[in-house]
Amino acid sequence: MLQHTQLSDFSLKSKIHSREIRFAGNKKLKIYGLLRCTSGKRMKKENRVFFGSAEEAVQNSYRPCGNCMKKEYNIWKKQHTDKV
Repeated sequence: MLQHTQLSDFSLKSKIHSREIRFAGNKKLKIYGLLRCTSGKRMKKENRVFFGSAEEAVQNSYRPCGNCMKKEYNIWKKQHTDKV
């Protein structure tokens, strides 16, 4: 997991281009999604973190975005509502 505030613009673009970064997340809300997500693009830079894979995000206790990852979110939601 990489914090947006710890990356230069050049480093960020390089990591995205090389596919080291594939997902972005909100560290306060513990939600991750696609880099092109309109919801994710609105978050504050200090709240944004980056992941190389969905598995990495899940390992860090993040849930899928309901906006850009509807299928994954519905699976996550079903798994977590069944426990209640």
